[in-house]
Amino acid sequence: MTPTDMVLTPMGLRFMGHVFPCTIGRGGVRSDKREGDGATPVGTHRIVGCLYRPDRMARPCDWAVPVGPRDLWSDDVRDDDYNLMVRAPHPFSHESLCRADPLYDLVLLTDWNWPRAEKGRGSAIFIHRWRAPGRPTEGCIGLNPVHLRWIVERVGFQTRLIVPESLAG
Repeated sequence: MTPTDMVLTPMGLRFMGHVFPCTIGRGGVRSDKREGDGATPVGTHRIVGCLYRPDRMARPCDWAVPVGPRDLWSDDVRDDDYNLMVRAPHPFSHESLCRADPLYDLVLLTDWNWPRAEKGRGSAIFIHRWRAPGRPTEGCIGLNPVHLRWIVERVGFQTRLIVPESLAG
């Protein structure tokens, strides 16, 4: 581990000497992640991007990419673009990156099952704001929006999200 790694612990997400309360997937932590299981996957995941809503906030870091109403994320195993950002209109199942709620206003992308996805292993493990403390995600890491912003301002392309095997249940 390096000082810039984020590490999921039983107490929260440890990063740069702080432990931030967080939420994980409704399926818990799993080493055998599958599409739709709601689990947060075990492993060492690189941070590979940052997305933000320019209509709701200023650019949070110089490498952040703005998203708008046509930006989607494919979660359909039949799609050749499975587990990739796509544009509307899109004929396969997908998730909107420009939601009515603030859940994806600021997102860190991990390299889980990316860039060459194995179909069915799961898509879109993001670090994003939580719905509420203790309320699980669909497999992502959820944080208080103030903590998320603090983290985004300090991460870079060397930063990794480490989800230890010892947390798998």
